[in-house]
Amino acid sequence: MSTGKVWLVGAGPSDAGLFTLKGKQVLEQAEVVVYDALVGHGVLSMVPAGVKLIDVGKRAGNHTMPQWQINQVLLEEARAGKRVVRLKGGDPFMFGRGGEELELLAQNGIPYEVVPGVTSPLSVPAYNGIPVTHRDFTSSLHIITGHKRKGQEYDIDFEALVRTKGTLVFLMGITAMADICAGLLKGGIDPDTPAAVLQKGTTARQKRVVATVSTLKAASDAAGIETPAIIVVGKVCSLADGFAWYEKLPLFGCRVLVTRPRELASVMSKKLREKGAEVVELPAIRTEAIQDNQALEKCCKNLDRYQWILFTSQIGVKVFFDKLKEYGTDIRKLYGAKIGVIGQGTKKALEERGLFADCMPDVFDGQALGRAVAEKCQDGERILIPRAAMGTQELLDAFTGRDIEIDDVPIYDTLYETSHLIQERAEFEKGNIDYAVFTSASTVRGFAEATKGMDYGLVNAVCIGRQTKEAADGYGMHTWMAAKATMDDVIGKVEELHCGRQ
Repeated sequence: MSTGKVWLVGAGPSDAGLFTLKGKQVLEQAEVVVYDALVGHGVLSMVPAGVKLIDVGKRAGNHTMPQWQINQVLLEEARAGKRVVRLKGGDPFMFGRGGEELELLAQNGIPYEVVPGVTSPLSVPAYNGIPVTHRDFTSSLHIITGHKRKGQEYDIDFEALVRTKGTLVFLMGITAMADICAGLLKGGIDPDTPAAVLQKGTTARQKRVVATVSTLKAASDAAGIETPAIIVVGKVCSLADGFAWYEKLPLFGCRVLVTRPRELASVMSKKLREKGAEVVELPAIRTEAIQDNQALEKCCKNLDRYQWILFTSQIGVKVFFDKLKEYGTDIRKLYGAKIGVIGQGTKKALEERGLFADCMPDVFDGQALGRAVAEKCQDGERILIPRAAMGTQELLDAFTGRDIEIDDVPIYDTLYETSHLIQERAEFEKGNIDYAVFTSASTVRGFAEATKGMDYGLVNAVCIGRQTKEAADGYGMHTWMAAKATMDDVIGKVEELHCGRQ
């Protein structure tokens, strides 16, 4: 077996939008992912299905796996011929011990690459309105580890740092904040120099305390600052309140779980993030086209016999047209059929294939589509409904008693998904998720399957429509329904609820 390769990839501070394009590209090709505790959930949700996952759980003073063993794991997985991604919070070489991990690989001739990440000393102050350099205040930046071994003194020349008159950023220094401030004061810094502590930057739980070097510890304790957090010292901290921007976004402080299938989640997540929400993508379901689908193949070979074709989902459109190609069926055989769709997303998926819907009801559910088409079609006509195997009866009920031939053909299965990276149940029980967004009844059922035994009264569920809300109500969730069954209206409901809580 040929030797594999290791990529040291910086995952950034937490916000998935700060993960680099190259990092994402490398992650998508991984066979093994070795990851730290500080990698954000938004980035972890990008890990492809079927990848071998190794949690080394590194936090300051609390390592699931010692560093020497992590080094050995990378070596062994690469020797086994695997494409290994070492996913590290922030940047691999910024106090990330990336150099130590490369030493063993280099000694053993293992190929590797380093993908830099957006580092917290720059990104976290930026998300808090603090420019780490400013020509009116300072022209230098100094990044220092605030971590020290238990019982030992700092090996830091505080006097030299003070003389630089630069911005000082201390990482991993929250537990030693008193010692850091004392060291700076002893080194001659003005006690009234602005200083800030920045908690959980770039996330929904971001918090900022701005004080002075002499008062920072007391102000931090009073605000209940938690790790991870960084300390910034310098005149630039005085700009924070005036330059703050992240907390002004309408969904700042809101953590949203998106349960849509992986291939559909990105658009909704993008819209939520643009409004300032922290998004955790945990698909509750996945879809698989039914293989050896003789019923569908027969229908596709005889498309010219149908007067109507009804699509109930974007996935249904995709699978149907993929199967047309697989069966060698020319799309021009659809020329005599009218097309009905549920919802804007399905309509758009159809238009992307050069076709326009003849019927889309104002209410986006199967019952409404059935009624709308029943009013338009004539007795003796034939209807093809290619849809999910678990499709509801409501669509068919509208045609009861009519002389209409219906081929209701399952074309894909809906399967429940469970994350092996993020414990959904624990996240809700800890109060870490503000809202869960559900875009179908099947995503509700998939979520419930993945979180068996939890108290669903902890879930604030924002639902796209009536059937989805009824499914969530059945589990005892706190539910709200969007004004219309569109992504924008779902997001609008989240925004309305979040603003009402502030």
